[in-house]
Amino acid sequence: MINIREYIEKIVVISDKDWQLFSSKLENRVFKKRSKILDVGETENYISFIESGIARFLIPKEEEDKDITFGFCFKNEFISAYDSFLTRKPSLYQLEALTSISMWSISYQDLQEVYEKTAIGNLIGRLSSERLFLIKSKREQALLNDSAEQRYLNLFTERPNLIKEIPLKYIASYIGVTPQALSRIRKRIS
Repeated sequence: MINIREYIEKIVVISDKDWQLFSSKLENRVFKKRSKILDVGETENYISFIESGIARFLIPKEEEDKDITFGFCFKNEFISAYDSFLTRKPSLYQLEALTSISMWSISYQDLQEVYEKTAIGNLIGRLSSERLFLIKSKREQALLNDSAEQRYLNLFTERPNLIKEIPLKYIASYIGVTPQALSRIRKRIS
């Protein structure tokens, strides 16, 4: 839980009173490797901060090898099916624990209370939403502007630990190529 306060206090100092209310609303949730954090059709009720582990965002298909991976979240990052969280409508995608994950989560209802009762509540909401938006926007721009090879190279410049911890088939899906095409890209650049 200390990691969340450190993350927020890189931007603004939180009073002990505000921190006490906010942290009292946090729930520690733990997921085993390959378990669903949120399934298609469920409404997202949490914004979470990953204490340890890796999650992926995916659109599941009938054949597992056809699943579309469109995002990853790591330690010290916020995670949520944020569109579902905001609209209170069922999610059209799934969140999966790629590794065992421990996260600190605040529910939609509790976050509304934090917004109302603290000086920093809106800032916490803004920080998490900005972070989630930037990840999404950066990926969309890369898919429109960069070659598959450049997307692969950018991914490992930004997140060098990725290749060790995420199966290549998910990385291929994330950058928008087949596993075979990713293999060719990797041979060309090695």
